[in-house]
Amino acid sequence: MKKPKWVVEKEQAKKAAGAETVWLFGLHAVRDALQNPARAKLRLIVTLNAQTKLADAIAASGIEPEIADPRRFGAPLDPGSVHQGAALEVKPLNWGRLEEVCIGAKVPRVLLLDRVTDPHNVGAILRSAEVFGASAVIGTRHHSAPETGALAKTASGALERQPYLRVRNLADAIRELQGYGYLVLGLDGEADQTIEQAVAGATDRPIALVLGAEGPGLREKTKDTCDALVKIDAAGNFGSLNVSNAAAVALYATLGR
Repeated sequence: MKKPKWVVEKEQAKKAAGAETVWLFGLHAVRDALQNPARAKLRLIVTLNAQTKLADAIAASGIEPEIADPRRFGAPLDPGSVHQGAALEVKPLNWGRLEEVCIGAKVPRVLLLDRVTDPHNVGAILRSAEVFGASAVIGTRHHSAPETGALAKTASGALERQPYLRVRNLADAIRELQGYGYLVLGLDGEADQTIEQAVAGATDRPIALVLGAEGPGLREKTKDTCDALVKIDAAGNFGSLNVSNAAAVALYATLGR
């Protein structure tokens, strides 16, 4: 019996995802990946200088490095990548299902990204999420930044420690979190209430913050799915924050410190 087209496409997508690899670069990103036991490491290319700086991490990982000439660095990176003489081919991390990282967390805070595609922004958001103890950062499988070397370098090691999930449908993920008791707040500059007003007396609740791409902001469906829309209280009409800065400020504001 011939399989339905959607079944074939799903199997092909799963196979492609399983075959996908990522090239991380830069001393910090490579060191953290080498030290992460959950990261599948495939190929390490380093210059002699980088090998010396990463000696302990390389020894602990058990991977055999390939030594490259600094003038002919062989890793398949974009020409503008500042690799510092180190590149590591890896498999993307698998953080599991939404409920596995969002239920029972010490600090039940989640960031959801609505079509935030810039890897530098997502990397910076991962850093902030790690600093403030967020349970997870959640994007979508399409129209969001995947794991890349640029994202990992901007995340400055947070990619190896901070759960970063990509879901099929953001609205479905929001409803799932609401089912777990999360208060879901969408950031919108035109909202009537501030974050502090929305979470007053509720900082002990699980809270999820939804941020949209710079310019378009949140999609209408996303807004409709959130429990409430909130804004960051600003001192004046001087424009708006970069999405990664907004994520850090908003996350801090929910902690009730």
